[in-house]
Amino acid sequence: MPEFRKLHGSEMNRLSAEQYSVAPKHPLYLMLHNIRSMWNVGAMFRTADAAGIEKMILSGYTATPPRKEINKTALGAQETVLWEYHADPLETLELLKQEGVRICGLEIASGSRPCTTVNPDDFPLCLVVGNEVDGLEDEVLNLCDEVLEIPQYGTKHSLNVAVATGIALFELVRVFRRGM
Repeated sequence: MPEFRKLHGSEMNRLSAEQYSVAPKHPLYLMLHNIRSMWNVGAMFRTADAAGIEKMILSGYTATPPRKEINKTALGAQETVLWEYHADPLETLELLKQEGVRICGLEIASGSRPCTTVNPDDFPLCLVVGNEVDGLEDEVLNLCDEVLEIPQYGTKHSLNVAVATGIALFELVRVFRRGM
């Protein structure tokens, strides 16, 4: 039986902030629209860094760094992930579409499909996540090229937005890398 031991930070081949800034990124954008919890925002910064995505877009009343609550869960990722703030998500999504980015809401909605069915041809892609209670507004959903959902098998057909974002981002990264 193999013997395992936890690696120390110095053994993990982590990129420095400078190395990360010039490292190739996956053609994924993440829009956080009307996220009320700054801890969720920080957690999604940390996940975005780990997934190596192109950029985060914060919109609506989503808080922006620097905030101690974001910093607490982001653990420095707010300094490494490229991000920008736009009050109006609709205008920003229209611009991304014009640049050839496919817009995908993360929501359980009529016509949604499992995020496990995404193909490498679907990239570049912007994943849009919404408010912890209300999800994505209809006007945002209606700008999406499609809506993705996470297959769920229990009685609670909802996940914390930061958890759902992590699942979806890493599934999207897996699909993109499979097509490389």
